[in-house]
Amino acid sequence: MQSATASQAAAADISSLVRAAQAGDQEAFEQLYRLHVGRINAICRRMLGDPRWAEDVVQDAFVRAWLMLAGFRHESCFGSWLYRLTVNAVLLELRSTKRRRARVMPCEDITELDHRQESPAPDQALDLETAIAGLPEKARLVFVLHEVEGYQHDEIAEMLGTAVGTCKAQLHRARHLLRERLQR
Repeated sequence: MQSATASQAAAADISSLVRAAQAGDQEAFEQLYRLHVGRINAICRRMLGDPRWAEDVVQDAFVRAWLMLAGFRHESCFGSWLYRLTVNAVLLELRSTKRRRARVMPCEDITELDHRQESPAPDQALDLETAIAGLPEKARLVFVLHEVEGYQHDEIAEMLGTAVGTCKAQLHRARHLLRERLQR
């Protein structure tokens, strides 16, 4: 019973912080940042597979949150709103990076063009996070959104702008690749 009361108090505290931040209180927004940055960083790292790139997108997500905070209507919890905003920021970043890479492929060393992956030595351990980060982009996105974050296929399809069947196929592909990599 106490944990339910504590959860309600925490939600009320967050709601009051959001209202204060909406009124322009930067300290309130900073507290919201501190409360949510860990979870936001985790989803960015999992979806992007690169910690440094994830840090940039985390900052971008919080800048967007600050700019869009006036539009938050308190119909859902702030964490859910921020989370969805972050997923959209990651997807936008992936799309823009893909377009940028399609136009230019800088390469100082021609050996970088060799895309063959070397097999790790048998004594090297491969953890799940590394294996997920090594998945192809679409498969990684679908895997993280479905298996880690709990979204349904129809929600993922809407977020990614693809068909539900495509999401299911990408999830199957991701699981297959992970099984292969983790069994080595």
